[in-house]
Amino acid sequence: MPSGTPYRVAIVGAGAIAGAHLSAVEAVGDRAQVVAVADLDAERATAFAAEHGIAQAFGDLATLLAEARPDLVSICTPPGAHREAVAAVLASGAWVWCEKPPALSLAEYDAMAAAEGENGPYVGYVFQHRFGSAASTLRRQVAEGTLGRPHVAVCHTLWYRDHDYYAVPWRGRWETEGGGPAMGHGIHQMDLMLSLLGDWHEIRALMGTLDRDVSTEDVSVAAVSFSSGALASVVNSVLSPRQESYLRFDFTDATVEVSHLYGYDNSHWTWTPREGVEADGWAPETDEASSHAAQLSAYLDAMDAGVRPPASGHDGRRSLELVTGLYQSAITGRPVLRTDLTEDNPFYTQLDGGGQYKPVRPGRPEELS
Repeated sequence: MPSGTPYRVAIVGAGAIAGAHLSAVEAVGDRAQVVAVADLDAERATAFAAEHGIAQAFGDLATLLAEARPDLVSICTPPGAHREAVAAVLASGAWVWCEKPPALSLAEYDAMAAAEGENGPYVGYVFQHRFGSAASTLRRQVAEGTLGRPHVAVCHTLWYRDHDYYAVPWRGRWETEGGGPAMGHGIHQMDLMLSLLGDWHEIRALMGTLDRDVSTEDVSVAAVSFSSGALASVVNSVLSPRQESYLRFDFTDATVEVSHLYGYDNSHWTWTPREGVEADGWAPETDEASSHAAQLSAYLDAMDAGVRPPASGHDGRRSLELVTGLYQSAITGRPVLRTDLTEDNPFYTQLDGGGQYKPVRPGRPEELS
């Protein structure tokens, strides 16, 4: 902290994920302090503040910004509320750390990016899986060519969410969640893959609504090519009783894998060199788990330096681009290039292309609303 004074942090949205943001602030010690919380349910905000010893609680964001004057605001609301909240916080002069998925569309993402100042404040997004020591080590090895060229990747998010999970009104709806498991669940693993392999080039996808009573998909599969020439298999599901988050990267000289669920440490990763190759010095030097705290520490480093934080701008946009391309390919039945995602593309504005997806479950010919 250049001034030696803790950054004043506010949390907007007092639901379950707010606890992870509070814990992250507590983990960075005297670098930051949560000074206020807001929620449209003022009683919930008051209860959250009382439980965690937060000085101020508010029933609306505008009052929080005016009275608490935070340096950094964590946006923990459902996705449909991100754009308005981010714009208000940036206009107040505070920096923003916003939960995933970033926005309901690329159009919304770009509108939020346009509200940033040339030299800040900036809006960054929560993609904590790229910030553990193992992922950071692999990212450096990719950049330095330690393992050779990337050739093949596997990125599978196989989770399980039952029917009750989708009883929450905003879930499983294009207009409020933006999409299904590709948008709300697999985006974490896809972001980690993209942070390692860089920009994608082309995607060919399928998706279906096989069991859940939602208007989005509940499973998708895709084949992706990257600018480097690497090819990837991507699966996103909420129908998988044995849950796993699995990524595999096959390089010229090694295979690197991670199997976890909602977070990892070094023990979840393996480096397997090809025969005849020595793996000396490949192991991570430290063991930092992926977490909100790990990402927040990097975010505060950027605030200290007055520079754009990781997982913002183009770096934060990559995963939403891939999700958009996935939906367009699956819905239209055609391959999609990253360069196709222009402002005149209907999927740029709405991830279902403006009502183009009509889910039909097997055995139920009627369309779901």
